[in-house]
Amino acid sequence: MTNKRILAVDLFCGIGGLTHGLRLAGVSVKAGFDNDATCRWAFETNNEGAKFIRKDVREVQFTDLEAHYGTAEVTALVGCAPCQPFAAHNRRRAKSADDCSLVKEFLRLVREGAPDLVSMENVPGLAKHPVFDDFTETLANLDYQVSHGVVSCEHYGVPQRRRRLVLLASRIGPISMPRSRTSPPTVADCIRGLPAIGDGAVCPEDSAHASLSLTARNRERIFQSKPGGSWADWDDHLVNTCHKNANYPAAYGRMCWDDLAPTVTTQFCYYSTGRFGHPEQDRAISVREGALLQTFPRDYLLMDEENPLTIRELARHIGNAVPVNLAKAIGTAFVESMK
Repeated sequence: MTNKRILAVDLFCGIGGLTHGLRLAGVSVKAGFDNDATCRWAFETNNEGAKFIRKDVREVQFTDLEAHYGTAEVTALVGCAPCQPFAAHNRRRAKSADDCSLVKEFLRLVREGAPDLVSMENVPGLAKHPVFDDFTETLANLDYQVSHGVVSCEHYGVPQRRRRLVLLASRIGPISMPRSRTSPPTVADCIRGLPAIGDGAVCPEDSAHASLSLTARNRERIFQSKPGGSWADWDDHLVNTCHKNANYPAAYGRMCWDDLAPTVTTQFCYYSTGRFGHPEQDRAISVREGALLQTFPRDYLLMDEENPLTIRELARHIGNAVPVNLAKAIGTAFVESMK
């Protein structure tokens, strides 16, 4: 099996974090499905030969995927089914069976076509939901060998405190995530050296190196914020009562150069929603810096100059993406399983 080529289809592909990492590991991704048309340009521009298909997964049949597999010797179905209610920041929200309906759609496609390899990446909280038990039991009944667990992304070269549930399954033989062999990079390793910009500014050489404007009050606040700190660093007149009662005491913090970043979310472009302040410059991190912390390559094109998206839209794309280095580790697991 070592020389057989793996062809994959990426469900919920977004701008291509999972696709790009798999390709770096030697897995050929022929198509990505997503219902957000604004992801098309970045997905196809950075992943030559992979086609973006705008379609809701609930309307996808396995026959739609077969057109992209062609005569592949080994087929893989991968994806990160959105399941936001089970993310840590939504821990207080009441959960229902419908919250993970897209995970069930993923499983439906596996049942319909039984691809050789399967990978699903998701929030750790999903592992406690009955839908995940159903997913793993169904795979076992379909003669897959299954491994799953919550991984710390820093062990796979992602400079964040980011934990994700990774499931791998194979109809060919045993499969598991590779062991980490590198020390995690730091914030400095990823974003130090980019041109300095102010809040609300855009770098002339890279339109994705852009940050949101701050209010006058938040400019005062970030000026007083220390790396690794929070609103507790400010003068009293800058602290609101709601800050002291907040669920997230790290809000309004700066990152530290020699440490990991917090989990990059879809809100990383805002100074007020976490520890997303730049370590030195008085602003939240830029779109490009968020992408680098998600381990997208420096030359990954994000901004379609003819149809530009807003900073908020780009941040949503990046925060929703599978970190490229984690995706590469998943691809490596596929390739190793062929041996």
